[in-house]
Amino acid sequence: MSNTKLALILAAGNGSRLAARSGELPKPLVKLQGKPLLEHVMRGAHAAGIDRFVIVLGYRGHMIQQWYESHPIAGVEVNFVENPDYHKHNGISALRARPLIHEPFLLMMADHMFDPANAQALLRHPLGKGQVCLAVDRNIDRVFDLDDATKVRLDGDRIIDIGKDLLSYDALDTGMFHCDPVLFQFLEKAMKNGNCSLSDGMRLMAKHGAFKAFDIGEGYWQDVDTPEAFEYALQSFPLQPELVQNTSRLEYA
Repeated sequence: MSNTKLALILAAGNGSRLAARSGELPKPLVKLQGKPLLEHVMRGAHAAGIDRFVIVLGYRGHMIQQWYESHPIAGVEVNFVENPDYHKHNGISALRARPLIHEPFLLMMADHMFDPANAQALLRHPLGKGQVCLAVDRNIDRVFDLDDATKVRLDGDRIIDIGKDLLSYDALDTGMFHCDPVLFQFLEKAMKNGNCSLSDGMRLMAKHGAFKAFDIGEGYWQDVDTPEAFEYALQSFPLQPELVQNTSRLEYA
């Protein structure tokens, strides 16, 4: 069993593609089944054994922090980090958290829903020193929006390429990574003109043989990035027992 107890959640983007439905709210506060997307992510990670969170904020980050301060989750410690360059790629958000992270951690997106069992299984899977392990889905046919999905090319359990535009691929990126802090070094090396994405850093790790894959099997996940994906998630996301489902409209925190 992994000793990893820390999760980094990227929640800085302005969620422009969901803005038609979310209005002026930051996307992590849009409610699914009665609770904000971010709360689903945090509670799912907590159920998998995470008790410390570093959350990177950007667009309307004060609203997210105010929400959490009035809706704290018992038994967890949360540190917020501001990314004033949230209009840049997500690798910049990850790098903003670097001063607070000195141990293996679970890297997650604030808009990726998942079965907590996915996170538990990923954390149980051995993580080598200097490696990153991505939870991947080989069930390509079941994805809601394949064009928007980040594709992964594999050689056994080793990831050799990643990106949305891959023409040849074996699996999909579920948005959940078990990371050695060496990730930050690769993100810095991948920087071009003051910008880099997670995929840029991961591709560099792949070239060094340090990027691994873990197959989630039949585990549920869904990227909630567009109004269409949100509607799909309303119908497909496993209802949590403590939540009250509301599928008639988007709610707001």
